[in-house]
Amino acid sequence: MYNQSVNQKSPISFHGLSQSHHHHYHRHPFLPLTNLATVCHKRTAHNYNYSIFNSGTKGIELSIPKYHHRSHSLRFSNSAASAASGGGVKQFDVATLGNLCVDVVLSVPNLPPPSLHQRKAYMDQLSKSPPDKKFWEAGGNCNMAIAAARLGLNCIAIGHVGDEIYGRFLLDVLHDEGIGVVGMSDQNNAVNSSSAEYETLLCWVLVDPLQRHGFCSRADFSNEPAFSWMNNLSTDVKNAIKQSKILFCNGYGFDELPPGLIVSALEYAVEVGTSIFFDPGPRGKTLATGTPEEQRALGKFLGMSDVLLLTSEEAESLTSIGNPILAGQELLRKGVRTKWVIIKMGSKGSILITRSSISCAPAFKVNVIDTVGCGDSFVAAIAFGYIHNMPLVYTLAIANAVGAATAMGCGAGRSVATLDRVMELIRESNLNEDNEYWNECFDGHLDENEITILSKATAVNGGAINQLNCVSIQKVVSEVLSKLKSPRVNEIVQT
Repeated sequence: MYNQSVNQKSPISFHGLSQSHHHHYHRHPFLPLTNLATVCHKRTAHNYNYSIFNSGTKGIELSIPKYHHRSHSLRFSNSAASAASGGGVKQFDVATLGNLCVDVVLSVPNLPPPSLHQRKAYMDQLSKSPPDKKFWEAGGNCNMAIAAARLGLNCIAIGHVGDEIYGRFLLDVLHDEGIGVVGMSDQNNAVNSSSAEYETLLCWVLVDPLQRHGFCSRADFSNEPAFSWMNNLSTDVKNAIKQSKILFCNGYGFDELPPGLIVSALEYAVEVGTSIFFDPGPRGKTLATGTPEEQRALGKFLGMSDVLLLTSEEAESLTSIGNPILAGQELLRKGVRTKWVIIKMGSKGSILITRSSISCAPAFKVNVIDTVGCGDSFVAAIAFGYIHNMPLVYTLAIANAVGAATAMGCGAGRSVATLDRVMELIRESNLNEDNEYWNECFDGHLDENEITILSKATAVNGGAINQLNCVSIQKVVSEVLSKLKSPRVNEIVQT
């Protein structure tokens, strides 16, 4: 296993966080698990209070920070503090599964070559000395969890974090954002906790002068998932899934966890009534042509997820259908439990397809700095709208704003969208409307579904759009902004 570090002598500049965002990081101690009682641990380094939820299985530790007041975050009635009360109420809004990694963000003159051997040599060259903390950022599913928490959702992250400086860094970042952590381990497998196989996964995020990105991790150079030694869901992980309204999984989770383990989480979520969000991402294409176990797992997620999220390119690769609406409808038709299929189309906007309707929202015009984390942030806002039963086009509008707000910053992690920036974009209402594009998408499908589109006006002239239900962005502004400022977000309901 190669050494995961970066050569600080590399002649590259850094596009990530400013020095004002860097902190000193301290270890978060875990408590041994004994029973379902809740105990408190006082941590003086940052003056936090944590509630540690304990259950009887060794190897799984659930550390949940009590929420402190943050003026830029939303809160609603179901809080983590009530989790000890038991009963059928789900105490958490979102649980993410796997894909907890630390990004090492570097600007490079050239992206790594496509050849696996050359990429390995490239990374070995970068790996000559430990990376400075100023290059680190929380990555993977942390992006989605942080964006969701900033919208006021109560989040926990399920995954493996090693007991080293990177793992402690990741725990600190998540705790700073008010996100609980459920550590995954497997006491039935004798893996030395000091071995490289147990370490927190690092992902190199490499940015060239044209702002193109390359992603590399140790999982790229192995035929097995990074944590292939992990085979079972513990009682604690099952409890975390059961107590969550949404379980979010993405394709990159297969780089860390065995397909059978991920499918076990999916099946348990279905059993306990937890909604499943799945974003296959670029890994969807490789899973579709991967091992039989990977293909079966992908098929399970495409069929059993409540909400599927894909880019238009990813939807086409899985369906061989170029029209994003038709591709989404095909995925919906094949789904057993699928309620929503959401197609992300970058600067064009997004589409939400149900069995009876199609909702569309143009993107917001922004000065794009970095697109890393935009899709993850977008998912967080979709979860927000899903949980609060918002009108579908409102959900898309907020999701587009969250994704766009993230694109205005450098990197992901702690640089994802803030609530203030999201509200500012919605208030400005600068939509990237392209009626010609939407006419092409809708052509021939107007009689089949109710179609709603977000627009600057209540009516739009030209082509098929004349027949659509147009919702003015000003209506969204008037009904959404006041609620985003208030914890009473559950008053925004489907009408």
